[in-house]
Amino acid sequence: MPGSPPQTPCRSAPPRTSQPPIAAAVHVNPTTDKDREPRPPEPRPAAAARETAFGFPRNFLDNRFVYVVVSPRARGLSIGINMNPDKRCDFNCVYCEVNREIPGRDSRLDVGVMETELQQTLKLAHQGKLREIPLYRSLPHDLLEVRHVALSGDGEPTLSPDFAAAVHAVVHVRAQSRLPFFKMVLITNGTWLDLTPVQHGLKSFTKQDEIWVKLDAGTQAYMNKVNRPSVTLDKILRNILALARQRPVIIQSLFQSHEGHEPPDEEIHQYALRLKELKDQGADLALVQIYSANRPPSHAPCDHLPLKTLSRIAQTVRSIAGLNAEVF
Repeated sequence: MPGSPPQTPCRSAPPRTSQPPIAAAVHVNPTTDKDREPRPPEPRPAAAARETAFGFPRNFLDNRFVYVVVSPRARGLSIGINMNPDKRCDFNCVYCEVNREIPGRDSRLDVGVMETELQQTLKLAHQGKLREIPLYRSLPHDLLEVRHVALSGDGEPTLSPDFAAAVHAVVHVRAQSRLPFFKMVLITNGTWLDLTPVQHGLKSFTKQDEIWVKLDAGTQAYMNKVNRPSVTLDKILRNILALARQRPVIIQSLFQSHEGHEPPDEEIHQYALRLKELKDQGADLALVQIYSANRPPSHAPCDHLPLKTLSRIAQTVRSIAGLNAEVF
């Protein structure tokens, strides 16, 4: 569930045609290879460690596809799988930290390698060896407990040609492992939940597993400004509804200050209305996650919203849509 300048102006994405698009060529592993991005400086320890860890870049632990991150929404350690090492995405969100001007090391997920890395990373986490990394040394024990394994990464995971195979590999690791049970989480923008291979992969999700679907806007105009998508808001809402009539869905909504302006009140009202409409049509929306950008965006003048603003958005969701909304 895990770039910096230059800036580019916001622009609306063109209408979608037939094939899922590619937004450019996983976050490059922070190792010492000369063709990878340099490792960021170590953060301050002790008192600042907990705060820093939540906003710190993903740590690939010298893996190609599997990384770890301390996630506020996971309430602890999230082990992520970079489903899109080619950085393929059909959104171009203004707050995205992925720098697509730098090619990924891998052009495609190697499911066999990923499965081995996942087994090793789970073992490392459960043995407590992550505490040997300076960033995590001062963190409380509960923040280093594995909360889930996330299908996520540097693009839209459902666009991966290996989506179903990756899901089956994670399920296999969970079934064969002698380590404690972990839940699987799909973090998606919801655009391609209706693809046949994706539907096939989702059949392997249990009741304990979760699907987090992005929804950052209540109108097409605001979605074009913030997400710069290649699909319509209506399609995403239809996909959310179809899935949430079958199983609970968690909505993940990121709001940020853009060019010094907070999201308009009317947009937040429309956003809450879309959630209410989904609920009224039979969608089981278990939770709405309200949060803001923690990592530096790759290409836009975005900034973190204050807690009082996020709390006001959450209260709007509760009062209009009657849904459980939490601020992270």
